[in-house]
Amino acid sequence: MTLPETPVLEGPRVRLEPLSRAHLPALEEVAYDTRIWRYMLTRVTNREELEAWVEAALAARSNGHLPWVTILKAQNGSEEARVVGSTRFLDLDLHHRTVEIGHTWLTPTLHAAGVNPEAKLLQLAYAFETLNLNRVAFKTHHENLQSQAAIKKLGAQYEGTFRNHYVMPDGTLRHTLWYSITREEWPEVKVKLEQRLQLIT
Repeated sequence: MTLPETPVLEGPRVRLEPLSRAHLPALEEVAYDTRIWRYMLTRVTNREELEAWVEAALAARSNGHLPWVTILKAQNGSEEARVVGSTRFLDLDLHHRTVEIGHTWLTPTLHAAGVNPEAKLLQLAYAFETLNLNRVAFKTHHENLQSQAAIKKLGAQYEGTFRNHYVMPDGTLRHTLWYSITREEWPEVKVKLEQRLQLIT
C-alpha cells in the first residue's frame, strides 16, 4: 500500500508540519540542549549532526516514517509561531493498521506546558480517525521516568520490556518499555485528553 504524505495537523495551540530541510534554522534554536538527547539513540550537538538527523528522518520515509516539526502557534498576538521540537510516525503499516509514535522531543522550557499532549492528540486522531489504524505504540528508555509517566498519562497501556534492546551512544545498554493504545481504547483516551487540555488552556 502507498504511504500517505505527511500531513499538516493543526490544533488550537500546536501545529505539526512535515519536516523539511527548510526547518533547519528554526530547529537550531532549540535542538542543542543535551537534555533532549539523553535517552535517544542519536546525539545532536551541532549543525552537522542536526543536518544528519534531518536527512536520516527524511530518508526513513521509505521505511514507513512520517516526520513532523512541532510548532507552538502565536498566542494572542504576543509572539510569533515557533518551532519547539519534533515527533514522528514510525513503521506505519497500512496492512496490519499499526504505527508507533516516537522520536519525540520538545524544548525542555515547554515541558508540562501542554504542548506534547496536544501534539499527541493530533497524531492519535489522525492515526485512528483518518488512517483507521488498530494500534498505536510507544516505546521508551527504562531510565526515562518522565517519558514513561507522560505515556501512561496519555492513557497508553504498558505491554512489556525488551531487555538489552539497544546499545546507547555511551555504550550502556537500554531496556525498552513498550506501551500501546488500541482502537477500542481510543474513544475514552480522546475524551480524557481533550478534558486535560481544556484545563491547561
